[in-house]
Amino acid sequence: MQKKLLMGNEAIALGAMRAGVRVVTGYPGTPSSEVLETVAKHNDGSIYVEWSVNEKTALEVAAGAAYAGARTMVTMKQVGLNVASDPLMNLNYIGVLGGMVVVVADDPGPISSQNEQDTRHFSQFAKTALFDPSTPEEAYTMIADAFAFSEKYGRPVLFRPTTRVCHSCASVEIREDLPKIAPGGFKKDSKWVIFPRLAYANKFKIEEDLKAMREEFSGYKNNILCGNGKKGIATGGVSYAYTLEALQNTELQNTDCKLLKVSTLPFPEKLIVEFLQGLNGVLVIEELDPVIENELIRICGLYHLNVKILGKQTGHIQVAGENSPDTVAKAIEIFLGKIAPENANTQTPPPLPVRPPVLCAGCPHRASFFAVKTAAKGKSAVFSGDIGCYTLGNAAPLNMVDTCLCMGAGITVAQGLQRIEPDTVHFAFIGDSTFFHTGISGIINAVYNQTDIIVVILDNSTTAMTGNQPHPGIGVTMMNAKTEKIRIEKLVKALNVSEVAKVNPFDQKKAKNAVCKLMAKKGVRVLLFTAPCIAVSKGKGKAAVNASKCNGCSACIKRFACPAISLENGKAFINNALCTGCGVCTGLCSLGAIKCKAGKNER
Repeated sequence: MQKKLLMGNEAIALGAMRAGVRVVTGYPGTPSSEVLETVAKHNDGSIYVEWSVNEKTALEVAAGAAYAGARTMVTMKQVGLNVASDPLMNLNYIGVLGGMVVVVADDPGPISSQNEQDTRHFSQFAKTALFDPSTPEEAYTMIADAFAFSEKYGRPVLFRPTTRVCHSCASVEIREDLPKIAPGGFKKDSKWVIFPRLAYANKFKIEEDLKAMREEFSGYKNNILCGNGKKGIATGGVSYAYTLEALQNTELQNTDCKLLKVSTLPFPEKLIVEFLQGLNGVLVIEELDPVIENELIRICGLYHLNVKILGKQTGHIQVAGENSPDTVAKAIEIFLGKIAPENANTQTPPPLPVRPPVLCAGCPHRASFFAVKTAAKGKSAVFSGDIGCYTLGNAAPLNMVDTCLCMGAGITVAQGLQRIEPDTVHFAFIGDSTFFHTGISGIINAVYNQTDIIVVILDNSTTAMTGNQPHPGIGVTMMNAKTEKIRIEKLVKALNVSEVAKVNPFDQKKAKNAVCKLMAKKGVRVLLFTAPCIAVSKGKGKAAVNASKCNGCSACIKRFACPAISLENGKAFINNALCTGCGVCTGLCSLGAIKCKAGKNER
């Protein structure tokens, strides 16, 4: 059999294709984005793939296909599941015909997310099964198990890789495709219509299935019990890989210790009881929350087992952030008595140089923020932000993001602020992809309730933050089909906003004038800044500094903070490797020391 070096997300995608997935939907979000993109890349035309406008829509599209008997997969990150939770909670009551797997990538750290929420809680809350792979190799085969399990019980299942599984690479054995199952088609039946009486009856079936799942999972090949001794370690996900690595260390190789790997929810209760028998202590190593830990405590109480459970709640494992091979090894060494806690090396390495993320050189968002900041100078103004590259506008010297909660909330938070501070000018910034995701309803709410705000839509013709995926405003689908381009300007006008202005932010004079005109008016005003992301279209010109005119005042750096501009030998210097020729910096110097050669404002 052939072996390939695959990223975890690639392994999940190819594993789903091997299992015969027919429809794949999702919304981009790190660390999950490459799953759907890999399916699209290797698609021979037999699989329907789409970036949906948001996660709720993605799950509902996939559910419809699963009603007709097709195997479907939905991809998102952990906060995306919040958006998709409404259909997921109800879908488990109705069920599916074809196997349906919802891939939700958790982000311990968090590395690129608003929070550290643990999808395993959602699984328990929604009463669905969940598969928790520990390596890319395991993810490749486990996704097929998830599809089969979903079809056996007629319910959606969750698949929960974490960042280090998603983005690590491994040599994966590529297996033959599984026999393809042709969708049987949608058959009209009252079971597809959720009514209170049906939901009540199905709740009993859900609970019966959960019992059967616990029993079945106790024999599942990826739930592993091995070893002997009076002490045990329970773990799962990528922490299992770290645990194995630690136990293979020469100092721990001959240590008697039981090891339990939990890869599924509902928990394999019979296997856990077998694990706990004869133990006097257990160390639980997991990300993110004490989910396995709480289950072991529950089972100890239920079966009257006198076993001390150690983990996050006892301070033996960190309560936030990622585990690592080093932190796991240290915790195991202390637990197994190889080193005393007081002798553990608690020294921390020297801090790394601070390298905060910044907007790219030539990013249109910087120009947009700068235009608004300059025009609003001297006025009482609040700038509500949103989720995207433009969240980086909160950093100095721009300081243009005062709030950031979740996707689409910039527009609605601004409305709440305006009700309490009506004499302040309230700006709400949102990106083009986020506008389609959850921004439209916020504008409707503002118009309906006659709120006085300025919505600034930053249209850079892509979903930049997660890897430049397409969206409805671009006119191209994930399958590269030409489609009707949804014009944001026409859409907001149809929502009856009081005023709409559209301008290229690189033309700072026009941009600032547009801001000033909108501030002088009332109602829901929309300012549409349109200029492509530099990853989509780079400028043709380059800016340069006339050293003879530059006095080294650094105003260009202190006011605008473009990464392409620095100070060398007491003079401003522009790095041609970074400069895109946007031309904004030419208006920053009162001495006229910066000029842009061709390409200014042409993007």
